[in-house]
Amino acid sequence: MGLESLARARTHQPCAACRMLRRRCDSSCILAPYFPSDEMIRFAKVHKVFGASNVIKMIQMVEEKNREDAVKALVYEATARIRDPVYGSTGAVCQLQKMVQELKTQLESTKARVLELQQQKDQFWGILLHVNHLDLLSTINGGSFPLDFDDSIAHDPTKFPAEWDDWII
Repeated sequence: MGLESLARARTHQPCAACRMLRRRCDSSCILAPYFPSDEMIRFAKVHKVFGASNVIKMIQMVEEKNREDAVKALVYEATARIRDPVYGSTGAVCQLQKMVQELKTQLESTKARVLELQQQKDQFWGILLHVNHLDLLSTINGGSFPLDFDDSIAHDPTKFPAEWDDWII
C-alpha cells in the first residue's frame, strides 16, 4: 500500500452508521451520504426504530434522486415514534389538525365579534351625529329654536302669511 492510499484511508472517517455498528465503512457504504460521522444521534434514532438492515433495504428501494428525502422522512418518523410509540407522526398530524380546527373556530368567533363591534360603532356614530344635529338646531336664534319643531306648518300658507315675503330680498 502506497503512501497516498494510506493517507486516504486514514482521512476517511466512517459514517455514523458504521461507527455505531462498529464495522468498516468503505466507499460503497449506502448510509455514508445520509449519516455523516457527526450525526450519530440521527442514525441512532433510525436504528432504534427500524433497524440498520431495514433502513438499508428502504433506502435501496428508493430512486437515488429521492433517497435524501426518504432518509429525512425516516429520521422524522423515528423521532416521532420515540416520542410517541403508539401513534408516531400520525399523532402529531392529528394534534396539529385539532389545533387548526380550534383556531378556525376562534377566528370565526373573532370575526363575529368584530362585526358586532362595527355595528355598535355605527350605531354610536349615528346617535352622536343626531344629537350634535339637534344641539346645532337648538343654538340657532340664541337657543330659542324648539327641539320638537313641527315643520308641517311651513307648508301651510294660511299659517304663514306674507311676512315671509319680507325676508326675500
